[in-house]
Amino acid sequence: MSAVTNPATVAECLRVGAGFSQGDRNWIVEQFATLDARLAAFHADATELEVSVKDRNARGQKVTLECWIAGRQKIVTTSTEEDLRAALNDARDDLRRRLNDAKTRQEPRHNKHVREIGQPDADAAPADLERVDAETV
Repeated sequence: MSAVTNPATVAECLRVGAGFSQGDRNWIVEQFATLDARLAAFHADATELEVSVKDRNARGQKVTLECWIAGRQKIVTTSTEEDLRAALNDARDDLRRRLNDAKTRQEPRHNKHVREIGQPDADAAPADLERVDAETV
């Protein structure tokens, strides 16, 4: 995996949408700080986050967290928790799970050896074939 020169962070990529003010932004960035480790694999200029809330502090409030990463499908997470802090944390945790799932889908499957050390060298295959031929003779 190559290192990203300008890794994405919540503080750099987050926009506050409907239901939140710019004054709420710093508090939300603190709540979402655990996403920084997961977002660091992506370029900051290719990553956007937006959080919004509908009917804030009402019984049916709904928090929505959207994530756009260039070259990937948009991820949308929601929470209907009544407590605003709990709703933000719920949406954040769901986004982290979905980012992890998306990363897992892109890795090689059913071959732990390939995932950990990469593809074997082309030179190794002929040596193994010679050994198999020698054993069968």
